[in-house]
Amino acid sequence: MKIRFFKQHFGRISKELATVVAISLIFGISCGKGKTEENSASSENSKGVGPVASVTLAALDESLADKGKKQFEAKCSACHKFEEKVVGPALSGVTKRRTPEWIMNMILNPVEMTQKDPIAQGLLAEHLTQMTFQNVQESEAREILEYFRKMDSKK
Repeated sequence: MKIRFFKQHFGRISKELATVVAISLIFGISCGKGKTEENSASSENSKGVGPVASVTLAALDESLADKGKKQFEAKCSACHKFEEKVVGPALSGVTKRRTPEWIMNMILNPVEMTQKDPIAQGLLAEHLTQMTFQNVQESEAREILEYFRKMDSKK
């Protein structure tokens, strides 16, 4: 069954390659139990891979958060919710687990992040779905980040 899954999602690949990929994913996921990516020391300081090197946060900007909510609903909500996993992971608490730069780089640069960033690689291995580029501009990613901050401040 797993080989059929990989052939459907990754095109024509050999049975041997599909088996190796399936075993690697199973091994990687099962070995990760007990050590959550939220507890990883690198998740606290990682800026990820992408155009955002530095973000300066101030007090929550309600206007920016409202714009971010609209961006999120238009471009992200088909795959993400806050309290439950849909296609992608639940986002509740994301601003407490990730740096602002990492969050924005993941929004702006998801493919390269899953190729080069260990945290993003772990999320891809866990959720088995590549986050796609949604044509988000850097200013829009900042708005979405502010919306995430607002949602996380309610807890």
